[in-house]
Amino acid sequence: MSVSRLPAVVLLSILVQLVLANACSPADRSALLSFKAALTEPYLGIFSSWSGDNCCNQWYGISCDPTTNRVTDISLRGESEDPIFEKAGRSGYMTGTISKSICSLDQLTTLVIADWKAISGDIPACITSLPKLRILDLIGNKLSGEIPADIGNLNRLRVLNLADNAISGSIPGSIVNLASLMHLDLSNNQLCGELPEDIGNLKMMSRALLSKNQLTGSIPCSVANIYRLADLDLSMNRISGSIPAQLGSMPVLSTLYLDSNQITGEIPAGILSNTGINIVNLSHNGLSGYLPDVFHSKTYFAAIDLSYNNLRGSIPKSLSKAMYVGHLDLSHNHLCGVIPNGIPFDHLDASSFADNDCRI
Repeated sequence: MSVSRLPAVVLLSILVQLVLANACSPADRSALLSFKAALTEPYLGIFSSWSGDNCCNQWYGISCDPTTNRVTDISLRGESEDPIFEKAGRSGYMTGTISKSICSLDQLTTLVIADWKAISGDIPACITSLPKLRILDLIGNKLSGEIPADIGNLNRLRVLNLADNAISGSIPGSIVNLASLMHLDLSNNQLCGELPEDIGNLKMMSRALLSKNQLTGSIPCSVANIYRLADLDLSMNRISGSIPAQLGSMPVLSTLYLDSNQITGEIPAGILSNTGINIVNLSHNGLSGYLPDVFHSKTYFAAIDLSYNNLRGSIPKSLSKAMYVGHLDLSHNHLCGVIPNGIPFDHLDASSFADNDCRI
């Protein structure tokens, strides 16, 4: 019998079954609606598409697994090139809190609620129970409270971005269990306490950005065990102690920002002789001793800033052998002698060497 000869009731039944087969889970839909109810987005109307029974069909920012029709991604960014933002001529703004209902979405791999400026409240602790979560990006809100203590349970997490919020407390010790973590950004919060001593367990991490907090203690030597680490930013904290010499032997480290802390001791020679490191900022600390005379023909720095320390002695003559130094600031130290001749110095002005009272 051809399809055209099937009774209307049978055709309707088949159609209903097809629709239901492609509809999202009722439990997932309910969780999303509870999540939506806790938020207010007054300008763009991004939640206007969140209607109907099928949350897998054109609900803004929602993606589902095509096989199971379970919600896998929530991607809501307040800074975006999406036409909805271009049409409104403004960035996003949202108030409210992140509902615990989000934790019912147990197939979630991506949770991005970023740059909405005014979402407040705590990060739901139950987020750490989402077994498949790979990306947690909550940057640019007004979230407070502490990082969930069991954050280390998210053993598939690759990106943890909580920057630009008002999160307080210490960094949970369990964070060192995130064996898959590649990108960590906790900058511009109110975090205190010390860095976990065994942070070096995060061997997959390529970026560790923790600037603009209130972190104390010293830099753990284990950081040097993160052999894939390219960018380390601990600037604008209250970190003390000396710079671990092991940082100078890290194979892919490219940028090192330790400025505006309370770091003392001498500059490890390896940091300035490592040909992979491109930017070094150690300014506004209490570093002492002499500048390591370790520069050579392969030395290539986009920037070296050692200003506002207690460095003494002369500027190393080997620095004139460098292939390139784009920016050099040695001001506000106790350096002596003449400025060497050479290409790295030709484009620098006097401010790079200002306020040095000679101490040998």
